[in-house]
Amino acid sequence: MADSIKPSAKAICVLGLGYVGLPTAAMLAVNGFRVTGVDLRSDVVEAVNSGEVPIEEVGLNTVLQAAVNSGNLRAQTAPEPADAFIIAVPTPILDHKGADLSYVEKAARSIVPHLRAGNLVVLESTVPPGTTDGMLADILRESDLRLSEELFVAHCPERILPGHVLTELVQNDRVVGGIEPTSAEKAAELYRTMVEGEVLITSAVVAETAKLVENASRDVGIAFANEIARISHKFGADGNEVIALANRHPRVNILNPGPGVGGHCIPVDPWFLVEAAPDLARLIRTAREINNDQPTWVADRTLAEVADIEKPKISVWGVAYKGNIDDARETPAIHVLRALESKGAQVSAVDFHIKRFTYQLDDIEASVTGADCILVLTDHREFSFFEPEVIGSRMRTRIVFDTRNCLSSERWENAGFRMIKL
Repeated sequence: MADSIKPSAKAICVLGLGYVGLPTAAMLAVNGFRVTGVDLRSDVVEAVNSGEVPIEEVGLNTVLQAAVNSGNLRAQTAPEPADAFIIAVPTPILDHKGADLSYVEKAARSIVPHLRAGNLVVLESTVPPGTTDGMLADILRESDLRLSEELFVAHCPERILPGHVLTELVQNDRVVGGIEPTSAEKAAELYRTMVEGEVLITSAVVAETAKLVENASRDVGIAFANEIARISHKFGADGNEVIALANRHPRVNILNPGPGVGGHCIPVDPWFLVEAAPDLARLIRTAREINNDQPTWVADRTLAEVADIEKPKISVWGVAYKGNIDDARETPAIHVLRALESKGAQVSAVDFHIKRFTYQLDDIEASVTGADCILVLTDHREFSFFEPEVIGSRMRTRIVFDTRNCLSSERWENAGFRMIKL
């Protein structure tokens, strides 16, 4: 912990208690800060104050309970005065693919009456380049405090992976960008109290852009893999084998194809770059379009396998956007389900991690009974434990389309299944 910071004398207000804000608030609290977590959802506030984790995340329950029991963390629905404010609210995309900054704007305006000289305001939400220096700074000026002299403002984007949040929150390097150097250093000083990785100081606009580039890079890589899978299928080649052999080259590292891209970052953040530089972000736009179209391609390929069956039943395994988490934000599964239904298929989805979803979720027995094809969209570990013989005995037709490469081909083929890999 940095010698210049005395956590017992620091009060921090974290706005937004979701997948980023809640772990951040809990970690700060167990590091000695007095933390007020703010969320407009009263059920989330009640859960946090009871030491209950409203999201599924390894280890978070233990850290949250320690934070609450220590008296260092409490939640409420409105902000209050503090020494530092961290804004970690959602930044979704609008229908026209522009950034929805309304949550950031509301959070910023809510803290203006509570700001005082010496305060630090850190924006963690992922935003288009120029937001921190622009919209956020403009709103904070309404406090009548002089920015960079009395009020310090920085951007520190989160760099965490659901399912590994606590580990990555501590171990990953963090990029801190200030509206000027003093703001950056003050924010860096705060993050060094809980981050074991390197804290890298830069400008706000560089920090904003770097976060978007991280996710755009992943999106482009996934789009390339998905396109290779489609091309390989057209030629009758095994796309997984094609990619595996190409990756034997020492300077080639192609990602795995999948049913689409989900989550709160990769399907969203590249659009911020497209919005900010539409004439330049041509590759980024194309990658987004390829990955957005992947669920429809997966649905069409699934239906091609059961084309001779009237009104086939598809048992869809997994609707979370990735394995072993309870997060279905921007999940490609919803688009696959809609595409299947729109083309006459009966669908039944199962997921042991998701509590609320647009479609009704069935238990595994109901889902596979009378089914003609199992479509694996998420690589939850539970699926690998199922007995193919037992599953197959309840199905009408034994077909498995594994888009995540998580099932054993040998086991399922030995049970009489026709196994298809993406």
